[in-house]
Amino acid sequence: MQDILEQLEQKRAAARLGGGQKRIDAQHAKGKLTARERLEVLLDEGTFEEWDMFVEHRCTDFGMQDNKIPGDGVVTGYGMINGRLVFVYSQDFTVYGGALSETHAEKICKVMDQAMKVGAPVIGLNDSGGARIQEGVASLGGYADVFQRNVMASGVVPQISMIMGPSAGGAVYSPALTDFIFMVKDTSYMFVTGPEVVKTVTHEEVSAEELGGALTHTTKSGVADMAFENDVEALLMLRRLYNYLPLNNREKAPVRKSGDPTDRMDMSLDTLVPENPNKAYDMKELIVKTVDDGDFFELQPDYAKNILIGFARMDGQTVGIVANQPLVLAGCLDIKSSIKAARFVRFCDAFNIPVITFVDVPGFMPGTSQEYGGIIKHGAKLLYAYAECTVPKITVITRKAYGGAYDVMASKHLRGDVNFAWPNAEIAVMGAKGAVEIIFREDKGDPEKLAARESEYKARFANPFVAGARGFIDDVIQPHETRKRIARSLVMLKDKKIDNPWRKHGNMPL
Repeated sequence: MQDILEQLEQKRAAARLGGGQKRIDAQHAKGKLTARERLEVLLDEGTFEEWDMFVEHRCTDFGMQDNKIPGDGVVTGYGMINGRLVFVYSQDFTVYGGALSETHAEKICKVMDQAMKVGAPVIGLNDSGGARIQEGVASLGGYADVFQRNVMASGVVPQISMIMGPSAGGAVYSPALTDFIFMVKDTSYMFVTGPEVVKTVTHEEVSAEELGGALTHTTKSGVADMAFENDVEALLMLRRLYNYLPLNNREKAPVRKSGDPTDRMDMSLDTLVPENPNKAYDMKELIVKTVDDGDFFELQPDYAKNILIGFARMDGQTVGIVANQPLVLAGCLDIKSSIKAARFVRFCDAFNIPVITFVDVPGFMPGTSQEYGGIIKHGAKLLYAYAECTVPKITVITRKAYGGAYDVMASKHLRGDVNFAWPNAEIAVMGAKGAVEIIFREDKGDPEKLAARESEYKARFANPFVAGARGFIDDVIQPHETRKRIARSLVMLKDKKIDNPWRKHGNMPL
């Protein structure tokens, strides 16, 4: 018995050492933690239960049969984050550069299958050079097995990807199928084809950082949600995000009560919106002053800044926030912002998280680049997401809600549950000036007449009461009581039940 126990300990020690001390030192020299160190930071102390520590690859080509490392380049298992269950896999770059083999993929698939059975989220810490070339098609098959599970788990359990090193070729598609992607600045990158291939095919000279680094994907492509300075900050922020999410689609998100009273008034909101309708203001100020403890976890803060998305709490309950940002492009909806918000609304809907929408939108962005880029299809994604969404939906129009953008932004017509407007809100087909110039074309040569028509139009339409008279707005509220009214609405909507018609799935305008 003693011999077996010693053998067990030796095998465990070999697995823990991964690719050896030299490679561990190289990992540290790049400012990166090892696969196991990352799990120590991510999970509650002493909660990690490791699976498949002794798995080895089955490849016999290119002398691989003489080069086997227990664990085969990925650490898998489950643990707790703030006392709540989570399944994890962490790729080990010290073992064959974290390259994915058939058995490596089987380990990932095993934890994903178990996560689906028990209803708990999956977090993947990606640090891999891609498919293990020595295994050929077997490793490609392994990727496809993981992809299939990503798709089956979508909307059933939350899936989060943390890119903590390279993620190239087929390796990028598993993260792309998950709900959130975090990256680490300077040490992580994602691309389908690397700089060498790009140079050969298109003759473009580009660095790995420029092509697929954290800044590229959080500012230009929108592939990643957030980028952090180092591994530790990224993992701690991942723990923070986890607190907002339910374990699966049959549960509600955890309630974390705060001492912030739900009837708290904020008189400064009465002067937030400037008198001049063309002057910008920061919508983030409204969000921070409305939610519990001013705590707003913003996602994709550096991409499509004309719309804000993120998680917050109201009376301890997780809510998803979507808001037009007048500081950027006057809060117009364009291709990027429509896609960004649509995906977020669909996530909230899948996981029982109420959606609060703050509206100040002058319309969709005009121009050839938008039309040629397919704004019709992409704008329809946001429309589709809100219309399909069955969780509680509360909308507050703070200033402008013009044209089709009024409809799209969680209007009453898209089954908005509670729709509020501030007293200075303007709900109309377009702004008064543009409307008057169309309706009274014949008065174009008479500026005085046009000005009179404009003020007449404003008095008639540029207020929330026309929409209120038709029941499209449930109430016109004082800005300072926004928090109280939203909190009360959420209590009322607590047990809301509404089902979409049976179907295999809709055909979203992709």
